[in-house]
Amino acid sequence: MTNAPPLDSLRAACDAGREALRGEFQAHGDALATLAARTALGDRTLASLTASLFPPPASPHRYCVVAIGGYGRSALFPCSDLDVLLLAADARAAEAVSGPGAALVRALWDLGWRAAVTSRLLEECDRFEQENPEFTISLLDARYVAGDAALAAALRQKVLPALAARERTALVRSLVEMTRERHEKYGHTLFHLEPNLKDAPGGLRDFDVACWATAVRELSQRRAWTAPESGWGGLLGESAGAAYRFVAAVRVFLHFHNGRDDNRLTYDLQEEAAAAGIGVEGSGPQRVDEWMRSYFRHARTILRLETRSLDEVSTRHSLYTAFEEWRARLSNSDFTVHHNRVFCQRPAALADPAFLLGLYEFVARHAIEPAVDTEASVEQVLASSAYAAGWAGDPASAGASLRGILTRPGAGVALRAMHRVGVLDAVLPEFRVVDSLVIRDLYHRYTVDEHTLLAIEALHSLSRPGGSVFEPDRRLAEILAEVEQPDLLYLSLLLHDVGKGMPGTDHVAASVEAAGRASERLGLSGYERDLVVFLIRNHLEMSLTLQRRDIFDPDAIRVFSELVGVPERLKMLCLLTYADIRSVNPEALTPWKAEMLWQLYAAAANHLARSVDGARIASSAASDRELIEVVRGSSALAALAKPLAAFLDGFPRRYLKLHASDEIALHFEMAHRLEERLIAGETQVAEAQLRERRGQYEVTLVTRDRPRLFAGLTGALSAWGMNILKADAFSNRSGLVLDTFVFADLYNTLTLNPEERGRLLGDMEDVAAGRHGPDAAPHQRRAPHGPRARSRSSVATQIQVDNGCSATSTVLELVARDRTGLLHRVSELLADAECNIEAALIDTQGEKAIDVFYLTRRGRKLDDAEAETLRENLLHGLEQP
Repeated sequence: MTNAPPLDSLRAACDAGREALRGEFQAHGDALATLAARTALGDRTLASLTASLFPPPASPHRYCVVAIGGYGRSALFPCSDLDVLLLAADARAAEAVSGPGAALVRALWDLGWRAAVTSRLLEECDRFEQENPEFTISLLDARYVAGDAALAAALRQKVLPALAARERTALVRSLVEMTRERHEKYGHTLFHLEPNLKDAPGGLRDFDVACWATAVRELSQRRAWTAPESGWGGLLGESAGAAYRFVAAVRVFLHFHNGRDDNRLTYDLQEEAAAAGIGVEGSGPQRVDEWMRSYFRHARTILRLETRSLDEVSTRHSLYTAFEEWRARLSNSDFTVHHNRVFCQRPAALADPAFLLGLYEFVARHAIEPAVDTEASVEQVLASSAYAAGWAGDPASAGASLRGILTRPGAGVALRAMHRVGVLDAVLPEFRVVDSLVIRDLYHRYTVDEHTLLAIEALHSLSRPGGSVFEPDRRLAEILAEVEQPDLLYLSLLLHDVGKGMPGTDHVAASVEAAGRASERLGLSGYERDLVVFLIRNHLEMSLTLQRRDIFDPDAIRVFSELVGVPERLKMLCLLTYADIRSVNPEALTPWKAEMLWQLYAAAANHLARSVDGARIASSAASDRELIEVVRGSSALAALAKPLAAFLDGFPRRYLKLHASDEIALHFEMAHRLEERLIAGETQVAEAQLRERRGQYEVTLVTRDRPRLFAGLTGALSAWGMNILKADAFSNRSGLVLDTFVFADLYNTLTLNPEERGRLLGDMEDVAAGRHGPDAAPHQRRAPHGPRARSRSSVATQIQVDNGCSATSTVLELVARDRTGLLHRVSELLADAECNIEAALIDTQGEKAIDVFYLTRRGRKLDDAEAETLRENLLHGLEQP
């Protein structure tokens, strides 16, 4: 016979206990003490109700009351559920306690507890519940409260260790899958500006997962219960304890403030928590941005702990094991892949900066996370005295490694890993100021550093096999494949928002200044530095043009196109804008906005292609004199007393945007040497320079204009077996020609025989000076004979002639399948037609050649009949073998 529980006295005790908890937390902010006190209050309440409602726990009514879940691990938050297991020894005992169990639930709710009471037989707890894995996992927190203590001990000391050993694979698989599904709801990132402290990545549920994974490992291996933190050890274990205390304190604050189990840390509550110094021991009010940085860093620690704990306990099913074995073949003498993690075979070698960055190049190449042990070794290296003053290695070498990492398919994985342990901040200290930086507005969903890394991942997703079916994405993927130096695009993205972490209100100007310093330190050339600075300075321009201008207005397109200047900058700016918008929040890049971005790009690209010769520098104009002085003052030209204005006079304005100031200085010096040779009496002269650029070659020539010059130069390169990928042709008012060719050495002639480079350059100078034609070069080196790779696609030859888009030239646009000698053949046909090439834009996109020529004949545009005849002759001529 049971007695009626003393509900009135219990209610008063519970209400008083809750008020005391609130007062103690407000006074001292000790979250762990609050959780322990509320757990103890729950224990006292349950013990009293059990004594009143249940029969004595003796045979044949053996039962016990067990705390499970958060209540079982003594982490009962102010508004969390009271999870209780009513455990019976057998069916007879279960029947005897079913009525009291129902009364227990009613009483708990009457007393203000959100109670969830589950009934099981002891033998039922020895089975893994496939349909309800959460229950089996909650048993890992089982703790005796009332009833038959021996029955509770049998559960904890016999049943659960045997279950963990037998069902280890199923338990771990459930943990991994539940974690993956939960993280997926939050985009697999912890850096939300209004995070959920319980369920988001880096939240308290991840800490629970780490505890459960550790318990499964210990129970299955040793059949023993140990405190989870005793198995963590090291710096991560210590920082994990501090992280838990901080996040737990914030969750306690939220529960008291909201009066319900609401775990979303909103902007308003961030301000209140920061002002109260919640979670920050021994400190007063905090700046909200710095307080949120503390939160994100603690959340990152919890996420690392969870990842490590799951890695240590994980077992894989057969299909995954087969995949894992395949991934393990990626191992080399420095790094090995095991359980889909990268381990360092020589941890001591990580002290070498080049070897350290080699680790992350390996990670980026294969998109595999470093093992936690590997990261611990890296952290030890960074904590050494060698890195006390910053990066210990050569900054330029680090810059080359970083650029390589940025272009690898797993760049996002590598950058996050580098950022997590401090390597990225050491290599690129400019990025440190945006670590966990919150921008408090309703548009941005992520911290600045997370937004940046998501933007880089967004670009990489464009080129991923089987990528997006979204039409604008497919178009942009084609543009990305055409970018000459994608590493500079990714570097610009990495730096484009660092100014948000710096003093002042103009984050763009601050980012530009920081990017300039970083570019110089990392060893970028003048052209590369100017390109990165341009992209960052103008990274908002396309968005602003979309928002504030009619993109179908020709004047708006003209203004924007003049800002960009050249097609390569337009491609990179468009891609940067796409990635920037897409990574602000998942809804930011709407289909309409993506389509408008593409329309703006297409209109500007068309304008640039059809206005190559439209705007030329006039040294007599005041605005251009100012422009020339800017060029002179920003380069080595400042020390030269040569007539720079005469050199630039008549060049298209796009020349200044295609070349950095140090390159302009080099061209100017080449032109000056040419003039000195002409004054000395030489009549057939040219100046040329050859350099290697990222696996390709670039030759620059300066000479006096003459008939068939362009055709002769392309013929010389073709005769050497070189495939011309890009070309630019400029001329000034005095008849000086500056031609640049970028080409691929198809047969590795120059790579395997460096001495041939001088001979190629000599041949080019001879042809440019008119000393002989391309077929009579004294040092001619014909390409070796052999089968060429068969074309994988069919590109129909298309020729368009336009007399309306340029005031002074006829524009001819050729699209054809790229092949060695194509540009030379076209140039010869144009020369045969007595056409002078005023300007040329030569480009290669995969197997497609896209060449644009600005033509005149005897100083004037071709009339419509001449243009059509030229088009027909070109089509016929290109059909000939």
